[in-house]
Amino acid sequence: MNSSIIRFILGNVLKIEGLLLFLPAIVSGIYFENEGIYYISVAAVCIILGFFMTKKPPASQVFYLKEGCITTALSWILLSFFGCLPFYLSGEIPSFADALFETISGFTTTGASILSDVEALSHCALFWRSFTHWIGGMGVLVFLLAVIPLSGGSHINLMRAESPGPSVGKLVPKIRYTARILYIIYFAMTVIEVIFLLLGRMPLFDALTTSFGTAGTGGFGIKNDSFVSYSPYLQWVVTIFMILFGVNFNAYYLLLFGKVKKAFFMEEVRAYFIIILVSVCIIFFNILNTCSGIFEALTHASFQVGSIITTTGFSSTDFDLWPKTSQTVLVLLMFIGACAGSTGGGIKVSRFIVLAKTIVKEMNGYIHPKSIKKIKMDGKPIEHDVVRSTNVYVITFIIIFSVSVLAVSLDGKDLTSNFTAVAATINNIGPGLKAVGPTQNFGHFSVFSKYVLMFDMMAGRLELFPLLILFHPAAWKDLFTKKISKK
Repeated sequence: MNSSIIRFILGNVLKIEGLLLFLPAIVSGIYFENEGIYYISVAAVCIILGFFMTKKPPASQVFYLKEGCITTALSWILLSFFGCLPFYLSGEIPSFADALFETISGFTTTGASILSDVEALSHCALFWRSFTHWIGGMGVLVFLLAVIPLSGGSHINLMRAESPGPSVGKLVPKIRYTARILYIIYFAMTVIEVIFLLLGRMPLFDALTTSFGTAGTGGFGIKNDSFVSYSPYLQWVVTIFMILFGVNFNAYYLLLFGKVKKAFFMEEVRAYFIIILVSVCIIFFNILNTCSGIFEALTHASFQVGSIITTTGFSSTDFDLWPKTSQTVLVLLMFIGACAGSTGGGIKVSRFIVLAKTIVKEMNGYIHPKSIKKIKMDGKPIEHDVVRSTNVYVITFIIIFSVSVLAVSLDGKDLTSNFTAVAATINNIGPGLKAVGPTQNFGHFSVFSKYVLMFDMMAGRLELFPLLILFHPAAWKDLFTKKISKK
């Protein structure tokens, strides 16, 4: 295993985080808050550590999927550890476990919170809390690939390990340019949302933090009621952008270069919008009698469907009070999630398409045993490795989900709360139902359960396997073998 390139990349990740930590420090200066000193202190530690870790360049910059997965998992653990220190050191979140939970929830774009009074936080804490969504939405390693020249030709493995979806490819021949294009689209869409929110008379601070949460499909709000107190116009703006950020970014690349027809006929994108439309219709008619009018029912149905399927987690109403049919639709959307190659979480629409086509192929095999028919998506055959990895992913997901529900059940809470708490964290959504509903929080869980849910958040964001590989002895065998041989 190429440990030197892992160390080098981790050092660069720490330096990037150190630089980003100066942004909330600037916010603290604008609002004359003392908490900014903690952000500056942690930033300095990150930059110094990063400097020493990158001082000696790696002998070889070539690494494979194993190194990519380990680097990705360790990067996110380091980001979360150092990212939580300002919350903890400043005393705004006095428990380290709670501070770590909030930060992991931020970077993984989950939006599950242990805070009962969000508005009590300082402006710099609220900014950093929401900004972690924006950093984690596209991925810090994708950003690293965009700004730091790495050679070796194997860096697609970093993007594969960090980017959500069953398969990741290049938009252009060089991976560095692919990363740049993704971030340009990401940044531009964020700026456009900020402008639309400002047009609705939302304060600049609120517009920035809301856009960070929407772009990263995270869902940390700066109000205790999330989005209830904002106007219908602002709710519709956020609804539209949540849905847009849940679209496969490959579609935006195609639109950017004039391939409109190809973008609109992406099978996953079409299925994604159909699922949204059907879900909105079901919930709209189901809650119509509980709302004051058609427009209100349509607004709440669209907002919550957009929020849950994209795994953003904002709430415009307490959907825990909705009829059971509407709640069931939202729980199903938690598992479906957004498109692959978006900032959304969940199992992903593309995986469900592959699974559905695999079932149909299996049924056809029973009827026509001698027929040979390949599964296709967008008119192209799906490779067997993609089908196999999809099946393995779903099986692994079910196992982790089941074990996690069993683990958190030790706290003695009801099944709905336990089930939706795990569903909301492993799918990176945020709110669930009952004890973890949109008006509740995760602060009442035991420390043990919080660490289980933290693992779920991290595993869900990293598509399970990059994090699981850290627990596989064979992943570290080469490293220890090299150290022994050197002695």
